[in-house]
Amino acid sequence: MTKVIVIDSRLCIGCKACEVACEREHDGTCHIKVYDLSDFKLFIPFNCRHCAKAPCVTVCPVNACRYDAEGGVYIDPLLCIGCRLCASVCPFGIPEFDAARKVVTKCDLCYYRRKDNLPPACATTCPTGALRFADISEIAEERKLKTVYQTASSAEKSSEVRNPPALI
Repeated sequence: MTKVIVIDSRLCIGCKACEVACEREHDGTCHIKVYDLSDFKLFIPFNCRHCAKAPCVTVCPVNACRYDAEGGVYIDPLLCIGCRLCASVCPFGIPEFDAARKVVTKCDLCYYRRKDNLPPACATTCPTGALRFADISEIAEERKLKTVYQTASSAEKSSEVRNPPALI
């Protein structure tokens, strides 16, 4: 999968617009949660990471948990038998049992929106850009450039200290 939801918790203001958008997109079920870590003055949006080697896909005995064409992990509710093996092996604790429907559910990266070339609802709705649906290589390049500029700025400041301007 080349595109993923990238989370920058430093930008999250805890508005929970992403939760509302997800509920709206998935008939009242929310697959993202914003955690309020007041002790750290931090909000952390958290959803499925759509792992390249997803343990949930590996353990599903009926192939209900699988990859879509773009590499997103989803659970087909028509095949799911509610055994919850996927929930037990997920390192992030993401899949949840829907007792009313007797199936497991999780984030599908808004599969139907992506089919129409639209990003997931949570990323589209985020007012601060804390959630972005972006290409992994694009994000990596942005981080490299940020590091380069920070390094250049630090070097410039340290050379000013070592070589103070001449006094007249």
